[in-house]
Amino acid sequence: MDRFAGKVVLVTGASSGLGAACARLFCAQGAQVFAVARDKERLAAVAASAEGGVTTHVADLADPEQCAGAVSACVDALGRLDVLVNNAGRHDFRITTDVTPHQWSRDLAVNLDSVFFTSQAALRHLLESSGNVVNVASVAGVLGEAYSAAYTAAKHGVVGMTKALAVEYARTPVRINCVCPGGMDTPQAHTIDVPEGADWELIMRVAALRGFMSAEQVAQVVAFVASDEASAVHGSILTVDQGHTAG
Repeated sequence: MDRFAGKVVLVTGASSGLGAACARLFCAQGAQVFAVARDKERLAAVAASAEGGVTTHVADLADPEQCAGAVSACVDALGRLDVLVNNAGRHDFRITTDVTPHQWSRDLAVNLDSVFFTSQAALRHLLESSGNVVNVASVAGVLGEAYSAAYTAAKHGVVGMTKALAVEYARTPVRINCVCPGGMDTPQAHTIDVPEGADWELIMRVAALRGFMSAEQVAQVVAFVASDEASAVHGSILTVDQGHTAG
């Protein structure tokens, strides 16, 4: 499929899970992918597994300067930017009374600040290309999650930011949308560190009755939203959660 032929797609958090699945799918559909993450070796493995060209870039997007640097490096390397997929993030479960100021700040920097500063740097390029942004939030962006006050606050922030930017850029050709996945079968899901004394049943409320999704299933939705087929989709918050938020 040549859905993204001639287009450049920047994917953050691309070294594993949904980000890796997005990088591979956009490549398979004709895009040149600029894959950004902190882990150089995992990025290289994703690039090697993709059907097409993947350019990798190592950055910690909790740092606003590295957000801007990643966008600049993408345009310098590939000449343009058509799609930004803000997927970088991390979910750590913590009992609220135990959260330190550093943990709170880091959670928001990784899950919210990175989305803003990468989008901010990308927008002038997306205006030139009539491109679009797909933010990846979570069902935690529309619901509450136990032991996840900072993560939930950040993901609600991503949802609100998506709506604000969609209104701000409504009179331009740029589209800005948000995908909110439910529980996915990713490496992070297998390494959950549950706080001592936490209620496991409350944590597992994120899992829909149909079970966990694959990252590839969610990547298909991200690619659709980023494609010209979704040209009328702007300012939308799409839950992809096997019906979890329906009830």
